[in-house]
Amino acid sequence: MLNRIERVGFSHLLLFVLCICLLLGCQSDKLDQGNAAEEENTNDIPNKIMPLGASRVQGLTPWFESYRYPLWKDLIDGGWDFDYIGTETETGSYPNYEDLSFDSDHQGHGGWTSGQILNSLESALLETGVPDIVLFSSPGGNDILDGLPYENVIENINGIIDLFQDRNPNIVILIEQLAPGKTSFMTPELTATFDQAVLDVEMIALEQTAESSQVIPVNMFDGFADHYLSDDIHYNEEGAEFIAQRYYEVLETVLE
Repeated sequence: MLNRIERVGFSHLLLFVLCICLLLGCQSDKLDQGNAAEEENTNDIPNKIMPLGASRVQGLTPWFESYRYPLWKDLIDGGWDFDYIGTETETGSYPNYEDLSFDSDHQGHGGWTSGQILNSLESALLETGVPDIVLFSSPGGNDILDGLPYENVIENINGIIDLFQDRNPNIVILIEQLAPGKTSFMTPELTATFDQAVLDVEMIALEQTAESSQVIPVNMFDGFADHYLSDDIHYNEEGAEFIAQRYYEVLETVLE
């Protein structure tokens, strides 16, 4: 039998244990609420867009322009929540728009071939994270201009798409049916290869979409004219606007 003092001490101990349990229960509820909030915040991450390619993505203002700036303004006007990503940043200067600073990130490397893009992509994704949307600019354009084997171009383009889809099974890839160079620059041989690339990109998009995530060809060649170019192959401001508008028309249908 417990005496009176022992019973009082036991009661105090029991009360202490109950208080601890209540405190732990409250803390657990707060942690659960915090985890739920964290999961909710994860869902609020904006559409991550990677502009991918060579000099037509990179731009070199004031000598020639990239489509990224006018497209950025179009996306802001549309009210979309998005973030350009890439290991590269803009070297030129662009004015603020709607009190916002230009998002300068991209994955464009002047002069790079499809093989160079493919070989560097793994490390780039480790640095930037995997995008939700890729804007694949002028695929194989430099390969064609450099006279590299065309069959390697197709293999590399498929390899680039495969790598993205492997990292993100729900990724959407917009792939350009490339705009031509200046009429005086386009030899019959170049024109024939560019035309073949336009057809092959459409076929690649169909096949890749059937097997994995959505790959959408974007027609950049119809309506493209010499006055959109600052030199033989690069865009001036008007050309950059043209390309940006073609991208935006498709992006409106896929952005979340």
